[in-house]
Amino acid sequence: MSVVDSVPLWLVIVIKSAILLFIVMTTFAYSMLAERKVLAWMQLRPGPNRVGPWGMLQPAADAAKMLFKEDLTPKTADPLVYRLAPFIALVTAFGAYAIIPFSESAAGVWSIGDVNAGILFVFALTSLGVYGVSLAGWASGSKFPLLGGIRSTAQMISYELSMTLSVVGVLILAGTTSLAGIVHAQDRLWFVFPQIVGFAIYLTTAVAETNRAPFDLVEAETELVGGFHTEYSGLRFGLFFIAEYLNMITVSCIATLLFLGGWNAVFGLTFIPGIVWFLIKVGLFLFIYIWLRATLPRFRYDRLMAFGWKVLLPIATLNLMVTAALVAVTGS
Repeated sequence: MSVVDSVPLWLVIVIKSAILLFIVMTTFAYSMLAERKVLAWMQLRPGPNRVGPWGMLQPAADAAKMLFKEDLTPKTADPLVYRLAPFIALVTAFGAYAIIPFSESAAGVWSIGDVNAGILFVFALTSLGVYGVSLAGWASGSKFPLLGGIRSTAQMISYELSMTLSVVGVLILAGTTSLAGIVHAQDRLWFVFPQIVGFAIYLTTAVAETNRAPFDLVEAETELVGGFHTEYSGLRFGLFFIAEYLNMITVSCIATLLFLGGWNAVFGLTFIPGIVWFLIKVGLFLFIYIWLRATLPRFRYDRLMAFGWKVLLPIATLNLMVTAALVAVTGS
């Protein structure tokens, strides 16, 4: 028996989780810096450039600022739920990474756990994130956070339906709900081509699900002061932003796995490791997030809801029906 085989399984999982947690948190920190840099470039500004070379230590400075800020709790707030809500949002955002496969080698899939119903697990877990936002708005004991929480709940539930339907077409073509199995099913053809409509719907709903511009109505400062986290300060205020960026990275990973072939190489360039291709594709989605924020104005709330229910949902349903019919007729 080798040394590796003698290590308890629970210890292996703990070590993998610690490594992944470090990588994800580092990615979050520098994706936030990258967003500020890209926005500055698009708006002809220098961006963060004072802390460290090229501003590379700006995330550390922001983290220190959040840690040392005073943590206030309003008198009208529900103390337990008010303190618990940010952690609900953060834990659900982190949990999805437990089964996301980042690459594959002779030793197996690069993930903490390989679940057969992987995509279903991700959707089930991330859908719980709405509780963190809605409870934060309610527990603050103020009308502006409450309005932000209600908006977020309605928006996330509405767009989640269209997102789920856009993914079902991929599951029909792949014949599996395993994330690694879906990637293997794209060895010859990425699903973005036969499912271009589903891809467009997924991309739109992913932006809305993460409350990002132009769908950032839950934080509309011109109407709600600051949205569901108006009454939060210090570290708890920062936890909501960590959860938001983690969710951005999560939906980018899922889009890469479902539509862009995961770690499969582009143009047959297999000498480049699969993890590199995976990271490039995820980075492309994150760039699109930033590009949209710098380009599009915020939706009006009634138009946002109408777009979700009257446009995206019918198109996603039609796409699913057409995909199922074609697979039934062709048998593949």
